[in-house]
Amino acid sequence: MKIIAYSYTNPLFETAPDPMIWGWEVDRIYQDFGSRQELEELLKFCQTEEIDYLLIRRYEELGDSLEAVSQCLANLELLNINIIAIDSDINLSNNSVKKSDVIQLFAEIQRSQRSRRICEGHARNRLKAVPPPGKAPYGYRRGKDKYILDRSTAPVVKDFFDRFLIYGSLRGTVRYLEQRYGKKISVTTGKRWLTNVVYRGSLEYKKGEIIPNTHIPIISQEEAAQVDRLLRRNQRMPPKTASAPRSLAGLVVCGECDSSMTISRVTAYRKPQEYLYLRPMNCPRKPKCKALSYHHVLETTITRICQDLPQAVAVLELPNLDRVKREMKAEIANKKHILDQLPQLIAADILDEETAQIRAYKLRTEMAELQDQLAQLPPVNLKETAQAVSIPQFWLDLTEAERRFYFREFIRQIEILRIAPNWQLKIHFIF
Repeated sequence: MKIIAYSYTNPLFETAPDPMIWGWEVDRIYQDFGSRQELEELLKFCQTEEIDYLLIRRYEELGDSLEAVSQCLANLELLNINIIAIDSDINLSNNSVKKSDVIQLFAEIQRSQRSRRICEGHARNRLKAVPPPGKAPYGYRRGKDKYILDRSTAPVVKDFFDRFLIYGSLRGTVRYLEQRYGKKISVTTGKRWLTNVVYRGSLEYKKGEIIPNTHIPIISQEEAAQVDRLLRRNQRMPPKTASAPRSLAGLVVCGECDSSMTISRVTAYRKPQEYLYLRPMNCPRKPKCKALSYHHVLETTITRICQDLPQAVAVLELPNLDRVKREMKAEIANKKHILDQLPQLIAADILDEETAQIRAYKLRTEMAELQDQLAQLPPVNLKETAQAVSIPQFWLDLTEAERRFYFREFIRQIEILRIAPNWQLKIHFIF
């Protein structure tokens, strides 16, 4: 008994199947990629050799149209070859197959081939870096073959990103957008804006593949990397504390009862002064842990940062970022060199146009991944930065919103240790 197998793969949007999928001991495997040359060789082989079974995945792989599939099935039937489609519920080799089943099969073949043509069209658009179907993101309009800036809305989006980069508060930035421009969006929409690669000059397709430099960006790659870093940093914080008006919000915890501490504001009757206190939110002790003066804790925090931060950074074993950046830039340059050589390979008939487009697409996605990793590396030397911010006056000159931003750059948690009759403060840095 001789068994052969055949599979068809469209290289634009499919990968070749695993040779072990057939589940039979196959004598020979024919695989087509884009064209039908192997199918023609299969038919010629069947005319000279006695074949018992032909294994396929689906019937529609035998042709690009229903007529082509029908003609191929008729040719194989004349050769008395049993066809088994492992992914189909209908077996045409079975003599008891119903006429209604055949009609249903042909309808499925038509639907599947129509779906494949749509997928192929989308894949060709991806290779040409054409935007995916649908409405353009806010700030852009659809051009002939790429997104173009909308002059009336792009400045609104740019100001949204600039505001977030300054204060690191998503909720605060959403409120600012409504107050300044009357543009009301939800926090969820705001987060989608911050992570949308379109605003970074790239396109993202269904499988998560990103093609860079397809249109004019609203923010630079460095700004995009800073946005991603701020979003990751805010994920470590309790909800809403990233937009809290006070710099210590969400950072302080009581060392006695392990309760997070909230900021309470107290005012005197008919007096403009206000007093701020840090008190445990869910203290189980009786009597409860006492509240502390906010400004006293803030002053102590600044003092401890100036003392402890340089020491904490000094003992860190930091990688050689300059070497890492050089290696990544060299890899990007190498891929760009390969990309620049593709037109010459097409002119020399070494590569056809379609294969070159597929290769260029893969190179661009790989370059986009490397550029994203490169942009996320720290832009400054941490040890030098630690020395610069270890000056008390640096912190005292900042506003509460600015101080909130910088605290979250270095501090994971501030622990209050109550040692009678006073209290002490312990800072847990993020590194």
